Amino acid sequence: MLQIDSVNVFARAHYMPMFARLGAYDPQTFDRTFMNPSGRYVEYVPHEAAFISAADWALWRFRMDDFRRRWEEKTDSWLNAKARTLDWVRAELRGRGPLKPADLRDDAPRERGGWWDWDEAKMALEILWRIGEVAVAGRRGFERSYALAEDVIPAEIFTREIPRDDAVRELIRRAARSYGVATDTDLADYYRFRDRAQVRAAIAALVDEGELIPVRVTGWERGGRPRPAWMHKQATTPRRIDGAALLSPFDPLIWFRERALRLYDLDYRIEIYTPAHRRRFGYYSLPVLVGERIAARVDLKADRAQSTLLVQSAWWEGSNGYDGAQAESVAGELLRAAAWQNLERVSVSGWGDAAEEIARALHGDDTAVQRHQHPREVAPN
Repeated sequence: MLQIDSVNVFARAHYMPMFARLGAYDPQTFDRTFMNPSGRYVEYVPHEAAFISAADWALWRFRMDDFRRRWEEKTDSWLNAKARTLDWVRAELRGRGPLKPADLRDDAPRERGGWWDWDEAKMALEILWRIGEVAVAGRRGFERSYALAEDVIPAEIFTREIPRDDAVRELIRRAARSYGVATDTDLADYYRFRDRAQVRAAIAALVDEGELIPVRVTGWERGGRPRPAWMHKQATTPRRIDGAALLSPFDPLIWFRERALRLYDLDYRIEIYTPAHRRRFGYYSLPVLVGERIAARVDLKADRAQSTLLVQSAWWEGSNGYDGAQAESVAGELLRAAAWQNLERVSVSGWGDAAEEIARALHGDDTAVQRHQHPREVAPN
């Protein structure tokens, strides 16, 4: 599952999980695969807005129904209060096929006294998408086009009915397979289930089916007692883990803060919404996985005009310090990231307790290393 995000200071978040797992690849291949109206992939909100397989559309019907019911039950329901706008948007999509929001804006009806409201049209598209009447038909750049769902989703998938309990059980199974070992809160968060009783019922059913195996994990206690956890039957236990990976804030490995803290002692919050003077690690600080631990955080920015990857801050993570091998691993990942983004140089500022060692590790590599001054955005404490 590839969560979509618009922040493009280094690379948009949906491109990064593939880089973390596969290494450098051509982002145009990603665009051709996920953003073209091929019928194979669409967008929905399994966690937040994400690319999903079109074959899974029916699996999310229960969530679409939940959105509809939640909005219809409100006393000031948008679905009822703005019925005229919704009907007009539906009619435009039915008559004209896939449209960008700008297309609706340019051809909007305007009457004396005026009922047209551009913000209402954008909201109508968003609501119709969430309740399953509209699907994203593709993107050009980062701009979506929308169409009626039945014009995007293959008919045999669009008309399929999957009972809620079956859908939830299948999604919990997938979450368990992706996580390997997880608590009930981990499994609930993966697809953002609020009904914990429903999650526990799905876990129990999967245990009965032999899909999940109850386990105890050292260090996963709550109130001094072992915390219940489950392992997927196909989970593997490697003898050791080598390699490094640059992680986006929306990578499934770390997107659930409670699990990241439990697994890696990583207390992680993205700071793009934090005022500059209060940032501790930087605007777009990315964790770096080295072996079995999060070794560092690096705040990256792609300066495309200068063809330079700016490491605006670099910090060692955790209380175990660092060693030369970790510095080399982080430096190597930065070089790979720069090459992936077609940047010729890596420049490291002096902000952060890892900056000096990472800059030193980068010297001697084929990529030129520069030192740039980056204003500190926070007091030392």
